[in-house]
Amino acid sequence: MALTIGVDIGGTKIAAGVVDEEGSILGTCTVATPSTTGGVIDAIAEAVRTVSSGHQVEAVGIGAAGYVDDKRATVLFAPNINWRHEALKDKVEQRVGLPVVVENDANAAAWGEYKFGAGAGHEDVICITLGTGLGGGIIIGNKLRRGRFGVAGEFGHIRVVPDGLLCGCGSQGCWEQYASGRALVRYARQRSVATPEQAEILLGLGDGTPEGIEGRHVSQAARQGDKVAVDSFRELARWAGAGLADLASLFDPSAFIIGGGVSDEGDLVLEPIRKSFRRWLVGSQWRSHAQVLAAQLGGKAGLVGAADLARQG
Repeated sequence: MALTIGVDIGGTKIAAGVVDEEGSILGTCTVATPSTTGGVIDAIAEAVRTVSSGHQVEAVGIGAAGYVDDKRATVLFAPNINWRHEALKDKVEQRVGLPVVVENDANAAAWGEYKFGAGAGHEDVICITLGTGLGGGIIIGNKLRRGRFGVAGEFGHIRVVPDGLLCGCGSQGCWEQYASGRALVRYARQRSVATPEQAEILLGLGDGTPEGIEGRHVSQAARQGDKVAVDSFRELARWAGAGLADLASLFDPSAFIIGGGVSDEGDLVLEPIRKSFRRWLVGSQWRSHAQVLAAQLGGKAGLVGAADLARQG
């Protein structure tokens, strides 16, 4: 059975795992993410060498946040690591002596969910990651669609509000400013200022001030019925569902798979997303509706997906 290694580069840690053809992880290794670009490459190589011990490994897949070129070799731009046209494939191959495939991390996670998670039985799937920002991946006709230049699926930077909120990408009004973990916290803080009497639980979980509210506080307070927290989730879901309706007009998938930290709240966020999706879907009453599904692999999706993409070469 062909074994490959998937590598998931995070802001604080780099995870590597040996994965078989069924998507099962046979062994893992994590190392801290260094602060320098060269250090990150060395750390990737260290993790690969460590986890591959005792296994006959054929290739390595790396999931990297940022724009990856159409050859799946070079990171053109990474927002959290100072990579600019970084020849990641060549540099890691030189250190580990194995073929390497580099993929955008959201694409890798999307492929993992499609192949081994919630996408089972679907040929046309759009994956959305609702985390700190908003990422995505496109699988149409059982193939990962990366675009001519390799950077398709950057759904978070579709402009949904002309001249709207400033985004970290430098544009304004991007979808992730309205449907993401950051947006959720902003909604909760704004609402707790306007109606503090409806945010007693939420404020009590922080330091008592709107500025002290964090994402985990909003989730915990919503589960306890705090009105401001619940309304904040509904606002995020309204934007998320409307965006899915737009994507349905573009891709007409049979399923949307929602992953990322925000989606961990299950039906608290998924049911309002489904409702908003149905509300804004053009011709909703006359057409079939894509399913809106929760991701199943959690934090393993990117690692498993990267490993499987490496297996395909």
